[in-house]
Amino acid sequence: MVSVIVADAQVLCRVGLCKVLDLAEDVEVIGQAENAEELLTKSKKLQPDVVIVDYNQPSFFDHHIVRKVKEISPKTDLLIISSDNRKDRIYQVLEDGSNSFLTKQCDEGEILDAIRATAKGEKFYCHKILDLIIERSFPSKSEDCSATPLTPREKEILTLVAKGKVAKEIAADLHISPHTIYTHRKNILKKLHLTSPMEMVVYALEHGLIDLNDKPFNS
Repeated sequence: MVSVIVADAQVLCRVGLCKVLDLAEDVEVIGQAENAEELLTKSKKLQPDVVIVDYNQPSFFDHHIVRKVKEISPKTDLLIISSDNRKDRIYQVLEDGSNSFLTKQCDEGEILDAIRATAKGEKFYCHKILDLIIERSFPSKSEDCSATPLTPREKEILTLVAKGKVAKEIAADLHISPHTIYTHRKNILKKLHLTSPMEMVVYALEHGLIDLNDKPFNS
């Protein structure tokens, strides 16, 4: 059972989201918060698996809330559901430790998928947010026809990582140990001069290894 705190200053949004979550047998709302102080108090006391919050609500929540929740409840993962379209702020809350990010236009199924992925420590972005991340942080580069410096196995693992597979799943698919997967991932990052899984996803997109039309990833 995934324990969740829902934080939103707008009562209709908060109650409406709780109604959606009540329909899921594997999700339990253990608390609600209408401002940052209430959220931090309840997060410290209840230690939820997931906090869902809209940080874009002045006087109630701001983009610092992600870091503050992580400080008092390190095992809690965060799912942002917000209508904010400022790319610099979106990237900031992702850097501060939020696992997943949806817009308020996302449907019920996508919200539940995001909660389940977030509870596992995975990442989940809707297509709109992924587009913004790529546009803001990784400007398009001129086409490069040079050969990719990766082995076939490394390309395979990179593709699976970008599509949302975690190390244990990739290891099971390829019939090798998780330790070997971690070693390959480290080598891929080093070869491509990358620093994070997010950059691996962008590389895979730019080189046609995955497609934005695929189901949203949760790596």
